[in-house]
Amino acid sequence: MKPDAEPLTLTVHSVNGPDLADPAQAGERRTRLGRLKMLVVLAVCAAPVIASYVTYYLLQPSGRTNYGTLILPTRSLPDLPLSSLDGQAVKAASLKGQWLMVVVAPSSCDAACEQRLYLQRQLREMLGRDRDRIDKVWFVVDGGQPRAALREATGGAVPVQVLRVPREALAAWLQPEAGHTLEEHVYVVDPTGDWMMRMPADPQPGKIKRDIERLLRASAGWDKAGR
Repeated sequence: MKPDAEPLTLTVHSVNGPDLADPAQAGERRTRLGRLKMLVVLAVCAAPVIASYVTYYLLQPSGRTNYGTLILPTRSLPDLPLSSLDGQAVKAASLKGQWLMVVVAPSSCDAACEQRLYLQRQLREMLGRDRDRIDKVWFVVDGGQPRAALREATGGAVPVQVLRVPREALAAWLQPEAGHTLEEHVYVVDPTGDWMMRMPADPQPGKIKRDIERLLRASAGWDKAGR
């Protein structure tokens, strides 16, 4: 006789059923996932800028001080109502992409104003190969026209960008040191459009140069010449 056959056994495994989740909840999950991905992308893009500022602001060698006043937190470029001297509208966002050395003065531009414009030009030239990372800007805060000799002096191979803007609009972004006026300082704006440093009134060029050189070194990983 043949030996009895082994009994047949069956194993039942659980099987996932169809996804019966509420479509609205599924949509919310997709939205949250999309936002998370966007935040990750923004963080990756912003990381070099953040790292350079951490290096400059927080990892300074012992005993080193800034000559200019650091603006913390930095103040983003608003949508200023800018125009050229001939009345053509200029988008404020067009200033982004370069470091800016900013002078503020009325069109009459007295001797102190001329000195700041001269300082602006000399500082840029003193930066050597890094000078092409910096643009010069003069915000004219009245409705007049600079005299011809001054317009010629601010021209040249690398002209000052002369833009007209209402003083009250500019004062909502840039601010002077206590006891001084908006016109008495040179302001430094980074390539993202953030105002981040104010130089003292009656500045010392060599000390300003050292501050700007440090900024350019700290941002060398993410900022290049040209917009």
